[in-house]
Amino acid sequence: MSFAEHIQRMQRIDGFVRRKATGNTLEFARKLGISRITVIRTINEMKDMGFPIKFCRTRCSYYYEYPGKMVEKMFIGMD
Repeated sequence: MSFAEHIQRMQRIDGFVRRKATGNTLEFARKLGISRITVIRTINEMKDMGFPIKFCRTRCSYYYEYPGKMVEKMFIGMD
């Protein structure tokens, strides 16, 4: 998987989490068309990067602990 594809996966996850429409990890994996372990690994990676992702057992969905926005494009300046 390329870096761009990995970022796109994180953007898709971000969209579902933002809408609180993930379901549990198995349901979320099915929605994304990836394995359950890939969902878990990617969410953990996003948490390590500072995304305040939590899971609500009542709603059975991932959500953000506080509002924010994922950067859609990242530019790195080189001198």
